[in-house]
Amino acid sequence: MSESSESEIYRPYPEAVAGSWAENWEEIEARAKADPYTYWEERASELVWSQRWDQVVDDSNKPFYKWFVGGKTNIVTNAVDRHVTGPHKNKLALIWESEDGKTVRTFSYFSLNREVEKMSNIIRAMGVNKGDRVTIYLPRIPEVFFAMLACAKLGAVHSVVFAGFSADALSSRIDDSESKLVITADGSWINGSVFPLKDIVDEAVRFSPTVENVIVVKRTGTEVTMDPTRDHWYHDLENLPISRGRCETVQLDAEDPLYILYTSGSTGKPKAILHTHGGYMVGTYTTLKYTFDIREDDRFWCTADAGWVTGHSYLVYGPLLNGATTFMYEGGPTFPHPDRWWRLIEHYGITTFYTAPTAIRSLMRFGDAWATRHDLSSLRLLGSVGEPINPAAWHWFYDVIGGGKAPLMDTWWQTETGMFQIAGVPAMPQKPGSGGRPVFGQEAEILDEAGNPVPDGQEGFLTLKNPWPAMARTIYGDDQRFVDTYWSTYPGRYTTGDAAKRDADGYFWVIGRTDDVIKVSGHRLGTAEVESAINSHPAVSESAAIGLPHEVKGNAIHAFVVLNQGHTGNRELTEEIRAHVSTHLSPIAKPDEITFTDSLPKTRSGKIMRRVLRARALGQDEGDLSTLED
Repeated sequence: MSESSESEIYRPYPEAVAGSWAENWEEIEARAKADPYTYWEERASELVWSQRWDQVVDDSNKPFYKWFVGGKTNIVTNAVDRHVTGPHKNKLALIWESEDGKTVRTFSYFSLNREVEKMSNIIRAMGVNKGDRVTIYLPRIPEVFFAMLACAKLGAVHSVVFAGFSADALSSRIDDSESKLVITADGSWINGSVFPLKDIVDEAVRFSPTVENVIVVKRTGTEVTMDPTRDHWYHDLENLPISRGRCETVQLDAEDPLYILYTSGSTGKPKAILHTHGGYMVGTYTTLKYTFDIREDDRFWCTADAGWVTGHSYLVYGPLLNGATTFMYEGGPTFPHPDRWWRLIEHYGITTFYTAPTAIRSLMRFGDAWATRHDLSSLRLLGSVGEPINPAAWHWFYDVIGGGKAPLMDTWWQTETGMFQIAGVPAMPQKPGSGGRPVFGQEAEILDEAGNPVPDGQEGFLTLKNPWPAMARTIYGDDQRFVDTYWSTYPGRYTTGDAAKRDADGYFWVIGRTDDVIKVSGHRLGTAEVESAINSHPAVSESAAIGLPHEVKGNAIHAFVVLNQGHTGNRELTEEIRAHVSTHLSPIAKPDEITFTDSLPKTRSGKIMRRVLRARALGQDEGDLSTLED
């Protein structure tokens, strides 16, 4: 981020914002700030409830807030059911294209409901009931929509795991959630090759004490091993009587759990973030409606995988709650050519395109011609998510892809927040590199270490002042860790773990993580989890992982490794360790560089001082070293 960009302002292009939901954004912002609970109650009233709430917010047991207390609904009632009986019945809910472009599947809201009911009947026949956990390990195919919605429809709690994690990572998440059912596929297509999902599941559930059944979707046609006592082909189950007939949507308490989603933390064990039906529904519905000004003829494309919170909130649930048409593509941005995404936007008339700065930077490298050869004039809005977007990437995205006319909505939020916290609306002036302002109903503040507000323009710790409907309720099975992680540093405030600053116009500039979490291509990876994977290699004694700036990925992992006696650091061992991390954690967690060293800088209490390693790697001042052991 350059300092000069703070004074650079882009005014809204009139045709892009005329008649938008938040055209009078300053008035809405002021009203929501004055009375946030009434604001959220009005938004909730736009949705369907089988029983209205008695209380908007119960804050009697902070920070375990409860929203829409006494209300009953189901997110599927609003994401699917109400559209089937309304004017959206025959509107396209989902358009999907395969990686090779040879297969296109489309689902109206009516046919989506049919697929969700079928999946629900099958899951229920597997003995899954309200409150049971189901692990979903699927690629970007329509069945990931069906599985998530089917679980929610029954009141089961889904745990979606990114279909690129290793068997070890998947196993730990299955065991922690105590899932009784796993839904996966035989494999997934990645850049023309098959990733063996079923083989990974087989290894992950081999010793699971809770998994009773595994449902397998046939996607790649590769040969897999099927355990006759546990595994079931989905296409076979579809043809059985158990899949047929209506499946009523279970009406739930607003605070009943909807899903858990694992996110990396500063300790080795990933945190199981718990979200609930009522508040999450209201938050994702509202923030997508206003930030991306959802309109009847929109075709919304969020490029995120459903295994991340962006996929949950703004690929699956948010668009459906707004009755929009969402587009999902199986593959990545550059296979087989760097214009794959631009070709899809042109072909399907995508109006709103929401992606990560990492993807934009990777596509910038190929130059403008791959994009400009396509007609991208259907684009009305652009969006950015996952990490702060640097001004150079902002300008390229805005000018080359958006034609200098499509407002670019940068969004800051987290797995824990469930919905946008800092963002713009199309009618709001934009500043390249800034996330914008707190969403309506929210207030943010930058504090110093002592908890005092810092002056505008000064960096500090980003905190959130107000509770919000889609906030995480806890860390599944560990309430105390929830309090310690997010609510203890500044009592009464949610601590984000990010450094930021605010400018004189009230715009926020998020700088990056302050804890031991590395953002790689927008994916959060805990240093402890990466180090655990490295340390499990037989040649390694101990290690430390840090994030260093990378022009495409935002951050790259640099590992410092101490070897056991008898081993010598060389190129072969470097590649062996990188492959080991890929196998035991994920390919996205592979260190870009490994430095072999005789020791690591530690405090006298034994804590590795990663800031010293980071400073040395960047050639910066190492700061106070008085607490170093050596």
